[in-house]
Amino acid sequence: MKGESHRSLTGLKKITGAIACFSLFSLASPAWGKLPPRDLIRSPTQCPTHLLTLVPLLLRDLPSYSNRVSQRAYTAFRTADLPGYVIVADRPEYDPLSLNSETATPASKDQPSQVFFTTLERQYVSGKPVSLQHYHRLFLVETQNGWQLSLMFSTLGNYPTDQPPTPPQDTSQGVIAQAIRLWLRDCQAGSLAAGSGS
Repeated sequence: MKGESHRSLTGLKKITGAIACFSLFSLASPAWGKLPPRDLIRSPTQCPTHLLTLVPLLLRDLPSYSNRVSQRAYTAFRTADLPGYVIVADRPEYDPLSLNSETATPASKDQPSQVFFTTLERQYVSGKPVSLQHYHRLFLVETQNGWQLSLMFSTLGNYPTDQPPTPPQDTSQGVIAQAIRLWLRDCQAGSLAAGSGS
């Protein structure tokens, strides 16, 4: 009985000593009990309200967003064709065009803002990779909740360009448009990490 009490007392002393050492170490080290410096924490990027600031960030992240949308669709439907993927999105232009003609018209509050950009994509035809360049005409409207995709048209051309582009098609429900909606949602929610290709 005495031996058991002695062992218990010895164990208790060891635990107490360990706690004391830990407490002394904590007091001696300035890192314990303090938050890491702000510059080590990747704070979310505030979603820009100005289109000229917003679009470059959108295009920076668009390939990764588009590829995730494409991969999810491929996984869900288990199609035989391998999904293509977006390599880069770039070359934004902001001069608006009329919806009824190719003549330029100034933007007004009643009209959606227009952005033109291109994507370089790689798809697989009969198992062989083919590079394609898409030209997109994006219509964005500014709401109380931030920018929203209103409409999008896309044309397709080979890369490198050796044929004229196809006629514009409504791609408002396509992979790129879905990716843009997801990015705008994340941007407005403040969930985009600064400097990341989300």
